[in-house]
Amino acid sequence: MVSAPTVPAGEAAYFVYVLCNDAGVAYTGIALDVEARLARHNANAGARFTRGRGPWRVAHVEGPFAHGDALRRERALKRDRRFKARLKAGLATT
Repeated sequence: MVSAPTVPAGEAAYFVYVLCNDAGVAYTGIALDVEARLARHNANAGARFTRGRGPWRVAHVEGPFAHGDALRRERALKRDRRFKARLKAGLATT
């Protein structure tokens, strides 16, 4: 896991998360409250990509990060094919 930089005082703490569904599809995003965000995705009120593809479950969470750092980490995870392959392989064994 990546070490999280400290979040400056008074700034919101964001988390980077990866969701997976039963078909092995992964979705990466950022949120202040991952559990609340997961509930929105599963209620088809989240991102357009996740609508109709659930149920989703949390596969990975990192943070807390400052907003800009969370966005950069989200982008890095989206580009990291090896990470997603390892993540999906780990989910297949559980």
